Amino acid sequence: MNTLLNLAARILLAQFFILAGLGKIINYDGTAAYMQAFHVPTSLLPLVILLEVGGGMAILLGWKVRWFAPLLALFSIMAALIFHHDFSNETQWILFIGDLSTAGGLLLLAQAGALAPALDARKQHY
Repeated sequence: MNTLLNLAARILLAQFFILAGLGKIINYDGTAAYMQAFHVPTSLLPLVILLEVGGGMAILLGWKVRWFAPLLALFSIMAALIFHHDFSNETQWILFIGDLSTAGGLLLLAQAGALAPALDARKQHY
């Protein structure tokens, strides 16, 4: 049961980042304008996309999970603090809490690591 739950957690957490990163590629100019509105350098956008898509894929495949999960957790907390801090706006409040909740799930995944099926679990058998 632990293996199934670990895989489900990885799939659910990974899809959030992969889809967000792909959305940023599709709407690159809009995302850059949104970042600029919050005084975040748009030169960081390629790194954000790489982290979201690459980190999401790493989580999904179970590769270097104990490294990528805390990195994505920190990213989620930073995104919450930078972009979703207008608590008078209910949508922003929900996004803020969602980012923090995602970070919590990632930290639990960092603690547990990736169970099979996972690239990390395969390496342990050799």
